[in-house]
Amino acid sequence: MEGILTEACSLAGHWGLGKLIVFYDDNHISIDGDTEIAFTEDVSGRFEALGWHTLWVKNGNDGYDEIRKAIQEAKSVTDKPTMIKVTTTIGFGSPNKANSYAVHGAALGTSEVEATRANLGWPYEPFFVPEDVKSHWSRHIPQGAALEADWDAKFAQYEQKYPEDAATLKSIITGELPAGWADALPESPADATRNLSQQCLNALAKVVPGLIGGSADLASSNMTLLKMFGDFQKDTPEERNVRFGVREHGMGAICNGIALHTPGLIPYCATFFVFTDYMRGAMRISALSEAGVIYVMTHDSIGLGEDGPTHQPIEHLVSFRAMPNMLMFRPADGKETAGAYKVAVLNRKRPSILALSRQKLPHLPGTSIEGVAKGGYTISDNSTDNKPDFIIMSTGSEVEIAVKAAEELTKEGKTVRVVSFVCWELFDEQSDEYKESVLPEAVTARISIEAGSTLGWQKYVGSKGKTIGIDKFGASAPAPKIYKEYGITAESVIAAAKSL
Repeated sequence: MEGILTEACSLAGHWGLGKLIVFYDDNHISIDGDTEIAFTEDVSGRFEALGWHTLWVKNGNDGYDEIRKAIQEAKSVTDKPTMIKVTTTIGFGSPNKANSYAVHGAALGTSEVEATRANLGWPYEPFFVPEDVKSHWSRHIPQGAALEADWDAKFAQYEQKYPEDAATLKSIITGELPAGWADALPESPADATRNLSQQCLNALAKVVPGLIGGSADLASSNMTLLKMFGDFQKDTPEERNVRFGVREHGMGAICNGIALHTPGLIPYCATFFVFTDYMRGAMRISALSEAGVIYVMTHDSIGLGEDGPTHQPIEHLVSFRAMPNMLMFRPADGKETAGAYKVAVLNRKRPSILALSRQKLPHLPGTSIEGVAKGGYTISDNSTDNKPDFIIMSTGSEVEIAVKAAEELTKEGKTVRVVSFVCWELFDEQSDEYKESVLPEAVTARISIEAGSTLGWQKYVGSKGKTIGIDKFGASAPAPKIYKEYGITAESVIAAAKSL
């Protein structure tokens, strides 16, 4: 809860989300004991400072009338969210473990369960629901059916009067993408992939009504501004640029909520790739809860240059490749950037990360939007019968380097295949036949090059291959100089190939 207190709740108060009600269970117990040992904060005071209405229910154990009264008051406050602090006794009803840390992290145990049942006067068998409880909850069924019928009737009238707006609303509610939406994605010319990303976002915003997002106070660097829209605020809910502020974790948490709220809302958020360290928890929840958030992560490598090692991601690519249910893209040019967005928009149950360059990259022959969906694919090859002398594989800004190395080796009479491994996860999902067509088992002379940790590349290059990367922190220098210093060069690839 602490991460949300300082980030997402700050935005909720700023936006005045009057329909939001949060309960805070204040039982003073943690796994290690009484929280007053290490926690003395006035939680209500913090929420009030964030622009919330606050209430306190002092008897949360059986003060049902007090709880109902607090909920009713919270509903009546329409200009700000409400936090209801409820003081409870952890393990309430347990005669021997109530109000102790012993009940926090372990089950009561058979004998204490029986003692608790007797103490509470609960004579029913486990998992039995008494009829009066069942009928109490079931009363909502006819109420819900009546509300649904009323909604359907109103929507039918709305649809007849405003057919275009109704169609847009339907697409957001159902998640059905407009026909031909992917045709809007541009195959942009040579540029930094962060700039190509902005072109894709602005093209998509025109045809995908549920696309909404922004940056953690870095929109001008992440290139995430939707130019045809203003800022989403309390009084301008129709706009689609979200100013998250410097709150990466909260940004990811908010996007999770948007993605899980309605199938057709497609949230994206952005910061520098290295700052995923601040939002990893929220990103992991995206993957765990199947929330299709699009993470636009720019300044993807040592190529960002003079900002130095604090801003240069080294281990981040491999760390997200290790995260279940996460698609980790590192596109090499405009076609691959568009392809990554196409896959990301289609994957509503899997979040996607797009690691994008600060430096300008060329428009490479052989790359394609369609190839990205395969994860790894051949972009150049002068061999026959699926038997190249060498296979050079790479991602992002280093694909250009792989191509240059292949050209030099070709001049020396070698046959060379260059593979863009834009998304490992998608490649691993392909058929064995497809994988063999890209990485034939008989060809063991393989080289990988990527401006990041070499960890993980071994499964593609094999025991006889070579990996070129960075297994230490970067340094502060212009991109060309630091690439040369760290051996992320065509010369290094050629030398590795000749050593095989």
